[in-house]
Amino acid sequence: MPDLTFEFPADTVDLIAFDLDDTLAPSKSSLDPRMAGLLADLLEVVEVSVISGGQFGQFQSQLIAGLPATASASFGRLHLLPTCGTQYYRFDRGTDGTTGWQQQYAENLSTEQKTAALSALETNAKKLGLWESETWGPILEDRGSQVTFSALGQDAPVDAKKAWDPTGARKESLRAAVAPLLPELEVRSGGSTSIDITRQGIDKAYGMEKLAALTGIPLDRMLFIGDRLDEGGNDYPVKAMGVRTHAVAGWHDTADYVAAFIRSARSSAPV
Repeated sequence: MPDLTFEFPADTVDLIAFDLDDTLAPSKSSLDPRMAGLLADLLEVVEVSVISGGQFGQFQSQLIAGLPATASASFGRLHLLPTCGTQYYRFDRGTDGTTGWQQQYAENLSTEQKTAALSALETNAKKLGLWESETWGPILEDRGSQVTFSALGQDAPVDAKKAWDPTGARKESLRAAVAPLLPELEVRSGGSTSIDITRQGIDKAYGMEKLAALTGIPLDRMLFIGDRLDEGGNDYPVKAMGVRTHAVAGWHDTADYVAAFIRSARSSAPV
C-alpha cells in the first residue's frame, strides 16, 4: 500500500503524467477495469498524460481500448507521448476534418542512425549471450523515433520477463556495451527486458518539457507517477529535472494513489 499522505495538495496539480508498463498496467498488458475507471474519473479532475517507451499502437491496444466509453468525452484532456516522449499525440481535428488521435511531433531517427543502432544491438547481444532463439515476437523493433531491443520479444509474458533478468544486470551489460558505439544517440534501459535508443538528449524529461511547452501547463504544476524513479531507471530523468514525483511498485499502488487523489481533489473543489 503506498503512502497516501499527499505531499502535493490536489489544488496545486493541473496535470498528472504516468509511466505505462508496471505503473498503469502489467508490462504489455491491458488496463485492469478498476484502473481504467479511475483514469476516466481522473480525466474529469485534471489533465492526464501517459509517457512510455512503447509505440503508439501499444498505447491504443493497452490503454485507449481499455477505457470506458464515457472517457471519450474527456479525450481532449489526455496527452499521449509514446517512445519515451519522442512522439506526441492529442485527440483533435485533423487536416482532413476528422477528429481522432493526431500526431503533434515526432523526433525520428535517420535511416543511418537506425541501421547503426539495430546492428550494434544484435551484434553485442549475440556476443554477450543475450540473443534468445525462442521469443514471443521480434527482438528488435524500428519505432521510427526509437529503436527497441526486447530480449524475449514484444509479446513475452510478464513472468518470463521477470525470470529472464530479475536484477537488471543482463540488460545493463548490453546497454553498457552498445552506448559507446553510438555516441550521437541516447541508449537507456527501457522496460524489464528492453533497451531503448533515441536521439541524444531525448528521454522522458524531454517529453515532459515538450508537454509543458505545448499545453502551457508549467512543470511545477505537474506530478509524475512511475515505477522506475530510482537512479538509472527510465523514469528517473523526470525526477532529476525537478518535477514532483510519486513512486509506485505496480498498478495496484497507482490505483490506490489515484483514488485517494480524486477524493482529495473533489473535496477541495469549490462548491
